[in-house]
Amino acid sequence: MTNRTKVAVGGVAAGVILLWLLPFWAALLVIVGVPVGAYLLLDPSQRRRLRRVSRKELRR
Repeated sequence: MTNRTKVAVGGVAAGVILLWLLPFWAALLVIVGVPVGAYLLLDPSQRRRLRRVSRKELRR
């Protein structure tokens, strides 16, 4: 199993647990808010690099 797959499985498991433990709106806030917060913490150069890599993967 690759590292990406492990992260994806962990994210899905965390999302399911949050939906089970918290009200829907709170779980949705955490599920959406954590990636947005992580993106906003990146430097502008890191954001450009991330966008460039994402576009390359979409063109395959």
